[in-house]
Amino acid sequence: MPRAKSLDYIFLFAVLALSAVGLVMIFSASPTLGIKLGDSFYFIKRHIFYLLLGFLALLFGFRLDLELLKKRANTIFIVAVLLLLLVYIPGIGRKVLGASRWIDLGVLVFQPSELMKFATVLVLAGFLSGRKEKIGDLFQGFLPPIILVGFVFALIVKQPDLGTALTIAVTGFVMLFAAGADLRHLGAFGGLGLLGVLALSIASPYRLRRLLSYLDPWQDPQGAGFQIIQSLLAVGSGGLLGLGLGASRQKYFYLPQQFTDFIFAILCEELGFIGGAAVAGLFCLFAARGLLIALSAADPFKKLLAAGLVAWVASQALLNIMVVIGLVPTTGIPLPFISYGGTATIINLFAVGVILNISRKP
Repeated sequence: MPRAKSLDYIFLFAVLALSAVGLVMIFSASPTLGIKLGDSFYFIKRHIFYLLLGFLALLFGFRLDLELLKKRANTIFIVAVLLLLLVYIPGIGRKVLGASRWIDLGVLVFQPSELMKFATVLVLAGFLSGRKEKIGDLFQGFLPPIILVGFVFALIVKQPDLGTALTIAVTGFVMLFAAGADLRHLGAFGGLGLLGVLALSIASPYRLRRLLSYLDPWQDPQGAGFQIIQSLLAVGSGGLLGLGLGASRQKYFYLPQQFTDFIFAILCEELGFIGGAAVAGLFCLFAARGLLIALSAADPFKKLLAAGLVAWVASQALLNIMVVIGLVPTTGIPLPFISYGGTATIINLFAVGVILNISRKP
């Protein structure tokens, strides 16, 4: 019987360090908005609660029977799809700023697309690990997962949430590559996907404004370009060493979403280039050790599951940081482990638990 491997403590360190940075930055960036709700500690108290639930989810994922998880993959995926559809039902779904992304449970607001990220990785890992010999075949091995990812992409774009949809698409692409898909198929569908995203951006007036504001935010500095301009001001004013923890000026109602999607801008303003580079380095460590865990797994399902989970978190982090520093248009996705958010915090840490589970088994 093969011996169990030791836990990857370096990977765990990267996650704990990122979570600690997130806790400090939410404490620093959220009081200005919390005061409007009557409690300057409103958001940090809720985030601590989410972190506690998240670490319980991590422990659950760490102890989970992965073979049972594989058997329940299709059921979990169907549940995730049904939850995505519930956001459109009046009285259950919650619309914020024109987006239908949340289910209001009273004490907790749940975002089904976060569960869908995990469910998509899980069902793809199960399918691809069972079609190893056929993955090079366009119709039997390649097209079914592409259709599944396209279906999920369409459901989430409808909300609208292009950022999350892109994260799932990139994750699916990485998993197909890891499974040994034909590079010609990947190249062709990757090109078609980019054209499709461009078409979606042009066809939607909302996304078109974001695209134009990305190309030249100063054309509408008080409108579509306001957020990215304020983000760049925050990043630029931090300089090398930053203004000091708690000393951000942009968090005083200049930069919208200062402790959610754009928390990295506040981090760079307060901790400077050094702080931003350290966080980017922790994400690189997370990705490197996570991929090592995937490569070390003997079982094809565990290998693809770990690769998909790491690709999801790493690609989302990269996309968020690129948005904040103006390299890509605004997409509206949080920075894993650092941004404020209940569902994302819990699901991300559950995924970490599953990866750690894989790391200690042959």
